[in-house]
Amino acid sequence: LMARRLSEAGVRFVEICHPGWDQHNQLHAGLTRNCNAVDQPTAALFNDLERRGLLDETLVLFGSEFGRLPTQQGGPDGRDHNITGYPMFLAGAGVKKGFTYGATDEYGIRAVDGRMHTNDLHATLLALMGLDHKALTYRYAGRDFRLTDVAGNVVREIMT
Repeated sequence: LMARRLSEAGVRFVEICHPGWDQHNQLHAGLTRNCNAVDQPTAALFNDLERRGLLDETLVLFGSEFGRLPTQQGGPDGRDHNITGYPMFLAGAGVKKGFTYGATDEYGIRAVDGRMHTNDLHATLLALMGLDHKALTYRYAGRDFRLTDVAGNVVREIMT
C-alpha cells in the first residue's frame, strides 16, 4: 500500500525489502514463511498498479543478489549461495508479459542460456527507464566509469 501511494505521489524510486531469505539451514520453513509473507502483498501491488493505470509506467524488479544451490549445506535442509544461476522477475514498464529469459543447467547450478551479468541487468534497467548507460560515462583518474562499469549490454529480448 505504501509503495503504491508513494508511486501515485510521484516518488521515482521505491525499494521494499523483506529480510530473512538467507537459508543456510531450515530452508523449507524459511521459504514457506517468506513466500507466504510476500505473496499476497506482491499480487496486491500489481493489481493496484494495473487498476490505476500505473503498471505501464512503473518498473518492478523482484530479486536478490544471489540464489540457492541445489546441493545440501548445513544439514539436510540448508543451501549455500548460488551466484551463477538464479531467478529474478521484472514486470511493468516496457517488459514483456509472461516472458521467460534464460535457463539453468538441469541441476539449477549455473545459467547456460540467456546468461545475464549484473552489468547487463543494470544496463537493461536503465534502458527501461529511458537512460542510455553508455551516455552516463565519465572520465576520472584516466579511467572511464559509469553505472554499468565499462561493460553491460541491454537485453532487448525482454522488452516490449
